[in-house]
Amino acid sequence: MGYINNLRQIVGTAPLIMAGANVLLLDENNRLLLQLRKDNHCWGLAGGALEPGETLEEAAMRELYEETGLQAKKLKLFHVFSGQDFYYQYPHGDEVYNVIAIYICNEYEGTLKAEASEILDLQFFNLNELPPKISPPDQPVIRAFIHEFIR
Repeated sequence: MGYINNLRQIVGTAPLIMAGANVLLLDENNRLLLQLRKDNHCWGLAGGALEPGETLEEAAMRELYEETGLQAKKLKLFHVFSGQDFYYQYPHGDEVYNVIAIYICNEYEGTLKAEASEILDLQFFNLNELPPKISPPDQPVIRAFIHEFIR
């Protein structure tokens, strides 16, 4: 998040509109990969902020690899989310209004490995057995995906 960190040096914790991408990664049993975040101790999706010149799909693939060690072979755009439901204040005080492109991935390769500075754990979960503490910005995304996936 070099770009966002640079902006933070100028604006402090004031709200930013942050464009980013997240990945709903499903294994062969249609279990969803979630990561236990160090910052808020909630489970969430792999993903992060867009860097200058990067496409949303490139950001999704980069973040997935950086955070999980997995490389997406194919991504499919699920939905773009924005609005008041995607306001978030990080535990250290930074405020953002997220604009998030969500991609579905079920074709990937690599060895699952958590990025140690941001993530405590990585686990696959059945969609009907998700952990209780989901990171707030990921809650509406996961709900929408389950609603669409289960119909």
